[in-house]
Amino acid sequence: MDPSATPPLRVKNLRGDQHSRDPSPNSHASGSTHSRSSSFSRRDSFGSVKEADGIAQTFVDSKQSKTESKTGSDKSSSWAMTLDPMQAPEFCCPCGGFRGWKQIRLGGRRMSRSYSDLRFLGRSSSRGWAWDDDEDERPVEKKKKPKEPEKQRVTIESLPVEVLTQIISYLALDVPPNGYTPRNMDLVSCLLTSRTLHSATLSVLYRNITIPHSVIFSKLLRHLRQYPALGTIVRRLDFSHFTSVGLGRTRQMNAEIQNLTSRTLLDCLELLPNLMELLFQEHVEDDIDTAVIRKVFTGLPNLRAIDFCACASKGFSSRFLDAISTDLPAVLPQLQRVSLHECNSLPPAAFETLLPRLVHLTHLDVAHTQITEAALFSIPETARITHLNLAKCTRLTGPQVVRFLTTHSAVTESLVYLNLMADPSRYRLLEAEDVTELLPKLPPTLRSLNLNGARVRSEHVPLLLPLTKHLEELGLSNAELTTDDLNSFFIPPEKEDKEQEASPWQPPALHYLDLSRVSSITLGTLVNPKALVLVSPHSEPLEVIELSDKLIATLRDRTKPGRSNGWTIRELGRRGWYVREPPTAPDGSPQRVDDGSRKWKMGARWWGMRKVPMTVGEVGGLYGHYMFKK
Repeated sequence: MDPSATPPLRVKNLRGDQHSRDPSPNSHASGSTHSRSSSFSRRDSFGSVKEADGIAQTFVDSKQSKTESKTGSDKSSSWAMTLDPMQAPEFCCPCGGFRGWKQIRLGGRRMSRSYSDLRFLGRSSSRGWAWDDDEDERPVEKKKKPKEPEKQRVTIESLPVEVLTQIISYLALDVPPNGYTPRNMDLVSCLLTSRTLHSATLSVLYRNITIPHSVIFSKLLRHLRQYPALGTIVRRLDFSHFTSVGLGRTRQMNAEIQNLTSRTLLDCLELLPNLMELLFQEHVEDDIDTAVIRKVFTGLPNLRAIDFCACASKGFSSRFLDAISTDLPAVLPQLQRVSLHECNSLPPAAFETLLPRLVHLTHLDVAHTQITEAALFSIPETARITHLNLAKCTRLTGPQVVRFLTTHSAVTESLVYLNLMADPSRYRLLEAEDVTELLPKLPPTLRSLNLNGARVRSEHVPLLLPLTKHLEELGLSNAELTTDDLNSFFIPPEKEDKEQEASPWQPPALHYLDLSRVSSITLGTLVNPKALVLVSPHSEPLEVIELSDKLIATLRDRTKPGRSNGWTIRELGRRGWYVREPPTAPDGSPQRVDDGSRKWKMGARWWGMRKVPMTVGEVGGLYGHYMFKK
């Protein structure tokens, strides 16, 4: 590099002193020639930039050239290169091509040539000035305001799996419209949307499986055999809608087709290791053999609910007894809800063998069975029964049932639903003294009480009044009550002594009353508000009154088209109700009213159910028949 081509500014040393150069061109030339002749070694120039040895714009102190000190061939050149900086002249001569400070372009920037601007220009390089060791002396750049984060679009796939599964579950149909049309088409569409929705939809689609007929069962079994991992998703297997009616087949034809048999049913249960709820009924009882029953009680460790509704054939009863009599564990801790509703052919030994093992029992439906008092008292004290159905159990006696309900720890503090219905024409369970002993000891947790067929008289009204403050359903069929007794449920009593402070009147919580076959309820008293306040605004929140067939037929004939007193008739199967119509808003549209759904009903949306549900879901199929029609 030719020192003469460097502007005067570049000859500053680290002390900031200016050094002059020999203005004579000869001295420059001689120095340059000597540099080329010294074995082609680069001469250390005083204050020059070593571009070959370091980074550009790195200023260093030069050393005396050893070659020139030894040869001494050109004293003037050697003197110029080894001049003591302290003896430098006070002037500096620019090079020949120098046209002035203002004409020098500093990296394309237009700025003054002050020290601060030149220093700022040095900061734009990778290292800056060599003497800028103190970070605090550097000019502080203005910090740019951080940009606001862009709003990200949240897609449905980014939701948590639990939330996504809950959303998709609203598309699932627990009760199919019928057994032959395609079901859950919305879920099938979700399967084809994306990978995330596919995995979430699979858990919804296979969580609760409803089998309406044998063809669907055959398809399910074939699919589970092909993809066994899907069987781990299944939590409920529901046969409550199963039927062969409408397929044009007989039982013999179904047996020959071999879609649903005891063998295929067992194979299906083997592929469902995490099954929690299993719902059978009378239409599949011939396919439930000993191996299937043994698998239910011993081979499904996560099973919580089992329902054998109306399985009453002799073959089923013998197979059931054989299965639970051998190899049954001493305790079944996982099983909590058991229904043997209308299994009237099961022998008493079946109940005495099964019930003592249900240490965590919460729901028990043994309506119209041969359960005995010994089996009832064999229920472990660790059980906490909330739903108990003892309707039409002819082997039970009133005093023993009352003793069980008032002394056994499994029911004294936890009952929510209690059905003690009986047909007095055949058998009366509770006499008047039994009712007197039972009513004061019923727990405040009770919400539904069915005393149909019990000998309830006017003397029991003071005992019933406290119960009406928390009961929502009350069955009093065949009760010997007057209209004044029924009015006392909804009208506060008159004060006998005005000076005596009476407790404040608490309105009843009753929404449903079963008054069928009550002699005081006639067409004249029912529609006359002065005689009976049941169909007047004073009876609110009462909205459903169950009546006998004869009275319902009379009301139907009396009702004229286009004329209404605020109540209407509803019929289903053998039962009929007088139902309060929903009130209308000022604009004429009906207001939203209570649809009857309660947590303790486990999905049922009507009043007066006579079968205990074992699962939470829509009620239909054969279960709906036994719950509301029969």
